[in-house]
Amino acid sequence: MSTRIKLLLVLLTLLVMSGLVATLPPVRESVAYHFEEIKTRVRYALYPPEKVVFIPQAAIATAVQATVSAFTPDPSATLAPTATFPPQVDTSTPEPTATPLPAAFTLQGVRYINQHGLWNYCAPANLAMELSYWGWTGTREDIGNYVKPFQEDKNVMPYELADYVTSQTKLSVALRYGGTLDLLKKLVANGYVVLIEKGTFITDTTGTLSWMGHYNVVTGYSDTTREVIVQDSYFKPDMHIPYNTITQEWRAFDYVFLVVYPPEKEQNLMAVLGDYADADNSSRIAAKHASDEIYTLTGNDQFFAWFNRGTSLVNLQDYAGAAAAYDAAFKLYPSLAENKRPWRMMWYQTGPYFAYYYMGRYQDVINLATQTIDYVEKPYLEESFYWRGRARAATGEVSEDISDQRTVLKYHPGFQPALDELNRLGVGN
Repeated sequence: MSTRIKLLLVLLTLLVMSGLVATLPPVRESVAYHFEEIKTRVRYALYPPEKVVFIPQAAIATAVQATVSAFTPDPSATLAPTATFPPQVDTSTPEPTATPLPAAFTLQGVRYINQHGLWNYCAPANLAMELSYWGWTGTREDIGNYVKPFQEDKNVMPYELADYVTSQTKLSVALRYGGTLDLLKKLVANGYVVLIEKGTFITDTTGTLSWMGHYNVVTGYSDTTREVIVQDSYFKPDMHIPYNTITQEWRAFDYVFLVVYPPEKEQNLMAVLGDYADADNSSRIAAKHASDEIYTLTGNDQFFAWFNRGTSLVNLQDYAGAAAAYDAAFKLYPSLAENKRPWRMMWYQTGPYFAYYYMGRYQDVINLATQTIDYVEKPYLEESFYWRGRARAATGEVSEDISDQRTVLKYHPGFQPALDELNRLGVGN
């Protein structure tokens, strides 16, 4: 037998053995993971998502255009909501004491839980940590199976975490916007750990350092070192973050925060929250804060400020003001440095869909949702499909709406808004 034939037989044997080994479950899963990773890298190289920009339609309703025209920066002015709100009423209980906060304070009792080994488990892991402070003994998987029944769901919203607390535990939760560093310190010093959502730069599966959303559980602070102490499910427990860094990162999510508490502590918590005791009032505070920051910040921070104003006004159902604020944010976006652009923004915050839809700007909803879906390797974003479907129905594309809603239920089984939409259309899921 010639040497060449022997070599070919050896190669053939190796190929057969490699094929057999690849059928073993652990190897097959590893191969599949690396194959998907390579696909993602190739796709991002060919179609860099940071280069994509969304441009709202030029033809904007007269009422919205009038609002936009009032947004020419004027350092001496502040932006007011376009809708008229009733006078603010202080519904909070008077604070029990006005004693100064300690210079440093750390809460004990949080069971550290990481997010590793499962796909996008930041939200379940962090909520599990916050719940553990109050004696909850469940696991991150208990939460994950409820809030993301499709395990590759790319994001869990704060309202979904709040829903888990109220429906699956005996604890209560306060979800608020417009928080401040002083409020975080006040809550911690009064015995409450705080879950916040922020934007930070983390190396993603393509090996690129890029912006993405991330949750943290705040358990302490120190005025001496000017740092907060957080339980970070991705990095490590008892992580120290400078005050200015946590403020900048938190800004990306309208300073949203969740406080879990036993029902019997509600009166005490509301007293600590003060002006934030009322959810609508917290959104008014957030809108005012965003409006002020628009004139004092630049770059990404100014983009977030515009976006935050939109989010706060959506929470207050001022969709005209919100749409105008989002328009300003999207107009600013192309000027941001490409390697710093928060291109995953619509994975985490869906306020523009609300604002544009309720202003009758259906094509903007369709364009924004489609762009968000198309530039994701695995478009497991149920909210984008949901809103695109509704906007399609509004423009007469009912069959396309049905298709989108069924995709929603594939990526998030039992998603109630999609079920309601299909029921409205008179079809099953």
